[in-house]
Amino acid sequence: MVAGGHPQARSAACCASRPLLANAISILGNLSLNVAIADITSPSELGEYVLSILVAVTSLTYDSLEIVTLAAMSQTETTTDLYLDLMKRILTGALSEDSDYILGGDSSGTWKHRSANAVAGVFAKVNVQLVRRMSYDPAARQKGLDRPGRAESMIGLSRMDNIQYCVEQVLQDQIPGDLIETGVWRGGATIFMRAVLKAHGDTTRRVWVADSFEGLPKPDATQYVADAGDTHHLSVGLRVGVEQVKHNFRRYGLLDERVRFLVGWFKDTLPTAPIETLSVLRLDGDMYESTIQAIESLYPKLSVGGFCIVDDYGQIEGCKRAIHDYRRRIGVTDEMIDIDGTGVYWRKTS
Repeated sequence: MVAGGHPQARSAACCASRPLLANAISILGNLSLNVAIADITSPSELGEYVLSILVAVTSLTYDSLEIVTLAAMSQTETTTDLYLDLMKRILTGALSEDSDYILGGDSSGTWKHRSANAVAGVFAKVNVQLVRRMSYDPAARQKGLDRPGRAESMIGLSRMDNIQYCVEQVLQDQIPGDLIETGVWRGGATIFMRAVLKAHGDTTRRVWVADSFEGLPKPDATQYVADAGDTHHLSVGLRVGVEQVKHNFRRYGLLDERVRFLVGWFKDTLPTAPIETLSVLRLDGDMYESTIQAIESLYPKLSVGGFCIVDDYGQIEGCKRAIHDYRRRIGVTDEMIDIDGTGVYWRKTS
């Protein structure tokens, strides 16, 4: 059973009560700036960085903006909150209202859809990109119900909030273990995991980035009946190479020795992955096969008090069945909590 509601309170609108900051952030989005996060090592530097961005795109003076910002932060927010909120908005494309549909990234769908993508594929060979302009829907982006054309994550703001809640909770409670996501697309969720650790000064935990980096496998309906007819393997847009993901980390100043990559199909990489303990396990494998292989290999390494997050539980039946089968098999009774109608999570109690 999945319970409604969840304890994390940080939402995508956390700056709404501060018109000055909200307006400045809106200007950033309208300019479609691609902000790269500097190498920040302290809360004071976080504050200086956020302020420098806002000053760069507004007519306000640095001193006046600093005074207003610090006054607001002294009541409810810290520079860490501001940095992480900005990261969530950038990584999901909410800041720039990224809603373009880039043609050529999918070989499934209707014949018109396939034809348009085929034509776009021809243009791509001469470095010409065909784009369909789509209207931006903030409600859909909140829940991760659309796919940004260029941003690093499609999970939406609510599931980003959940990652922040889980990581900050294990830090506060001193739950041992690294962080991992299995199925990373462009790397957005794992980039944010690393950002949370860095913002809080953690220097011991690693972030594991696990993916085939070549899309999803063809369904093996003989062994995994729930995957019969699955078409995820046809989606070219889900095939993001490891070098591109590393580049995305690097753009935010977050590619360092604390980030480790597991490249290959889960059945080959996860059973022997050199991971001792985990405090946050995030599953985003879409299919029954990918989900069951990941949870079987990694859940035994999740510390008591750690969190297991399942991205596609509410949308993909194969994923849901894999979670139910595994929990029933090993006797997991911890309550699953709904995040946004798609993702769920629970905290391991034994």
